[in-house]
Amino acid sequence: MGHTAPLLQMADICKSFGSAQVLREVDLRLDAGEVLALLGANGAGKSTLVKILCGVYSRDAGIVRLDDQAVRYERPEEAIAHGVRFLPQEVSVLPDLTVAENILIADLPLKRSWLGKQVDRPVLRTKARALLDRLGCDLDPDAPVHQLSAPHKRLVEIARALAGQARVIVMDEPTASLADREVQALFAVVERLKAQQIGIIYISHYLDEVFEIADRITVLRDGLNAGDFATANASRRDVLDAMLGTTVDELYPPRGASVGEVALEVESLSLPGALDSVSFALHRGEILGVFGLLGSGIDQLGRAIYGALGPLPGTRIALGDVPYIPTNPRRGRDAGIGFVAAERQREGIVPDLGVRANITLPFIDRFVRLFSVSKPREASHAQSWIDRLGIRAAHLDQPLRLLSGGNQQKACLARWLVEGLKVLILEEPTRGVDVGARHELYLALRQWTQQDLAVLLISSDAEEVAGVCDRSIVLDRGRVSSRFSGGAAPADLLHTPTAKAPQ
Repeated sequence: MGHTAPLLQMADICKSFGSAQVLREVDLRLDAGEVLALLGANGAGKSTLVKILCGVYSRDAGIVRLDDQAVRYERPEEAIAHGVRFLPQEVSVLPDLTVAENILIADLPLKRSWLGKQVDRPVLRTKARALLDRLGCDLDPDAPVHQLSAPHKRLVEIARALAGQARVIVMDEPTASLADREVQALFAVVERLKAQQIGIIYISHYLDEVFEIADRITVLRDGLNAGDFATANASRRDVLDAMLGTTVDELYPPRGASVGEVALEVESLSLPGALDSVSFALHRGEILGVFGLLGSGIDQLGRAIYGALGPLPGTRIALGDVPYIPTNPRRGRDAGIGFVAAERQREGIVPDLGVRANITLPFIDRFVRLFSVSKPREASHAQSWIDRLGIRAAHLDQPLRLLSGGNQQKACLARWLVEGLKVLILEEPTRGVDVGARHELYLALRQWTQQDLAVLLISSDAEEVAGVCDRSIVLDRGRVSSRFSGGAAPADLLHTPTAKAPQ
């Protein structure tokens, strides 16, 4: 048999920003009909390599070949013309258009009429239907996209890529906000794409998913190739070692040795259509996990306690032995409650503000002197947390949007770590965060609980809740269905009614 050239080959890719060398002679190979997982810790160079492939950045050195032909493009439009498509973590669709219009937006079929050129609706539907059928999807081409669920919007994105004759599709954290059933539906689509000889670069921090869907794994570390694995023969430990550069004995740190008095007590928390008589106690020095899937109530629990959902009639909440009535977020903050939202990009950060401003924002009044903000005091506070949490930023005023997901999340945590904080509520704390940054965040949580902070960790990741938390509860359709003391195995959390697909 003759040698078959890879669908995509990137060889000796180098890229620097000023004096910082981000990629150093990086290689990547992708075959037709293959799923290649691209892994690496924050700052490893994954995003830069993908942006070079997709025409966002130009490379300083190296070569890119598609179908064994050298290509060089400087703009995303040129990459798209070569069949390279990028699907970002945040779904990008036009909500006011139909499914068919979204799919064929770049090449709408037109016909002439007495009114001039108009969209040929029958042809539009036919072409969109054919592309949806390639994905095994029965969406109505005429349905408005704003009525679709997130997974169906993702399918519209993929169909749009197929309409553009995609040969290589880059998927960035495609399952970050999907329930397990939706993940499996997406994987079925990926298998269909493989059968059509489309190559897929799959970026994810969920190693279980990577081992399920990927044929090979390429690992970057510090801008260099750190490993290339055939998934069938690789071990999770080998991949983690390659990503982090050291042997990873344990992703999760040891649990707390002892806990203190009750820091937060919740009795009969109810919210129409979401929560039904939820009760629990959280102690100082403890991480209490709340596990649940989509529709279980985990999306509302932390916000209700913090005060973001307004008054809760019939609910009794106390901070220590002091009654607390959640009426608004400011009251929650002033009472000593911190809250980090799951949707970091939409609710957690101000992307165009600098690192310093994002860290000090909730308590900016603490840095006011003589009617103006004391820049030295603000800078000193922010820099202390940048150093303590290992936040990688070029300077204090670097826009937060330019930082990696893990560093953005560290900044979100740092803003609440002030004097007087009693309870820290975390929603999906490591969503979109790579394994290395997850380990650092878990260690930091343990350090804070050793200083008597109480942490309420709300997550749909059973492995995370089982690995990090001292105790845990499971929510099912708004009610507490199970309680576990002294930690729990992921299977314990999943083998409860809440693990069933929502009806």
